Amino acid sequence: MPEGLARFLLKRRWIIKPGLESRDPAAAVEQYMDVLDKKGTTIVGKRVLVFGYGGRFAVGVELLKRGAAHAVLCDHFVLLDTERNRELLSEYGSYLKVEGDEVQPRSEYITLLHGDIRDVSLQKQISHVDVILSTSVFEHLDDVPGITKALAKLTAPTGMHVHFVDLRDHFFKYPFEMLKFSENVWRNFLNPTSNLNRYRLNDYKREFESNFMKVEFKVLERLVDEFRKAQSQIRAEFKTGDEAVDAVTLIYVTAQEPK
Repeated sequence: MPEGLARFLLKRRWIIKPGLESRDPAAAVEQYMDVLDKKGTTIVGKRVLVFGYGGRFAVGVELLKRGAAHAVLCDHFVLLDTERNRELLSEYGSYLKVEGDEVQPRSEYITLLHGDIRDVSLQKQISHVDVILSTSVFEHLDDVPGITKALAKLTAPTGMHVHFVDLRDHFFKYPFEMLKFSENVWRNFLNPTSNLNRYRLNDYKREFESNFMKVEFKVLERLVDEFRKAQSQIRAEFKTGDEAVDAVTLIYVTAQEPK
């Protein structure tokens, strides 16, 4: 599917299901708060970056309402969801403004960062941030090492990352289907417009541990039965021999102390 068509369908919630931050931003914020609370930290008075905000300001303004000092909303693409951002005005109007037909954030509260986070000129637009958050973004990245390193550079020395990652094939009925194909076949014929990098648990461990001193992974879901059914067809490079690792499908990672 052409990328433009995919984004058109996604924005209108037709056929393609959006991620949690677009579908239920309050629930996304709540899961962030729960993890941060368990780690003994808070967003109150801090600069928070939402990585891959998807054009909707809802998560950012809710973080501000809960005490964040400033929200940086980062996305590779400029795809503002004006219709849904307009719905936020009644409750979050102090953080937003209307300019012509567009709803825009007030710069004293929100910074929009559009482009490649690896771009040094883009990084210079913001100072170090205290908390970096994402949901179902990392599995879509085309350069996990480079982007993880760039995000680490943007992190304050005492900062914290919380990233929820979905390791399933996004044709969710068959969660391990994407692991059955060679890199050539996947890249040239089957990889969706949104890009699935096919990273597994140990791949993410390697990248985060290369960039942070303190890293913790929490497994949220294992699909052991589904893994066993698909195991014989899964390529060797995606298997460790440890079913407890290979059957993992949902995780979150917390990272501190950037190197």
